[in-house]
Amino acid sequence: MNETENRTPLLRVEDLSVRFPIKQGILDAVRRREKTYLTAVDLGPLDIYPGDTLGLVGESGCGKSSLARAIVGLYRPTGGKVILSGVDLTGLSKKERRASCGDIQMVFQDPYSSLNPRMSVRAVLREELTQHRVCPPAEIDGRIARLLEMVGLSAQLADRLPASFSGGQRQRIGIARALALNPQVVIADEPVSALDVSIQAQVINLLIDLQKQLGLTLLFISHDLQVVRYISNRVAVMYLGKILEMGEADELFDRPLHPYTDILLKAAPRMDSEPGAAQGEVIHGDLPSPIHLPSGCRFHPRCPYATAECSRVQPELQELRPGHLCACHHPLGLEGER
Repeated sequence: MNETENRTPLLRVEDLSVRFPIKQGILDAVRRREKTYLTAVDLGPLDIYPGDTLGLVGESGCGKSSLARAIVGLYRPTGGKVILSGVDLTGLSKKERRASCGDIQMVFQDPYSSLNPRMSVRAVLREELTQHRVCPPAEIDGRIARLLEMVGLSAQLADRLPASFSGGQRQRIGIARALALNPQVVIADEPVSALDVSIQAQVINLLIDLQKQLGLTLLFISHDLQVVRYISNRVAVMYLGKILEMGEADELFDRPLHPYTDILLKAAPRMDSEPGAAQGEVIHGDLPSPIHLPSGCRFHPRCPYATAECSRVQPELQELRPGHLCACHHPLGLEGER
């Protein structure tokens, strides 16, 4: 039995779409040309369960960060719902959404631009704690000290400006800021991609320790498949705004069903490969424009197994193995199982 069958999702993304209008020129307006849109996200249901770490992978430009920003409210969805603990966040007023924003917090990719360079660490954290009334004013300094110690920084550093910290330390401050409001869900958007390799493992292990300590639910976004497998218990593969495959991490990595996932895994650098060894497969062709999306399966122009059906009919995400979902007309590796 799939272990998620008897659990209720903490966060459910339901038929979510995010589209951005393309700016028209004067001639377009005069000729009354129909507006065009960039489709960043076009999802069916996506469930994240309490205490899980769901890894979200895919090429740059596939919509991962747009999905994250729509979930936390930085982007307004064009359609669909973001449901947290049974409450549809997209249906809330601005005031209600501000009041609930502490329930979902985000750690951003760039630790250098995500902090105000003119504000000390204490000021950054004090602002969060004060605006959302997390604790009485007399307890704020103590809360700041605990947050810094929680992410492996000395409380004595609280009055320094961000410029005096390394990239890894700044990302720890960003994590402390995300934890300040006692969130139920933390979204980490490429949190280590801007850091030195030697520092990445420290930040990843910190997130793992904090999740266990605080009972957090994580949505971890990355293009690094090795990191995603290390930190995640479930993984979703995204392409041009859609989820193509989702399942338990070991199952998805060891027995991928979608050709896109299979090629991503084969193309990824391996830690145990010899220096100078040839890389694996590559995905042929460029990522199609999100303004002019392919018909049918969005991966079919680059898929080595595509047929005429793939260009006509968009496959639905369905469970092909217990807990393992895939949206493909010709999934891999199922012949002997049927």
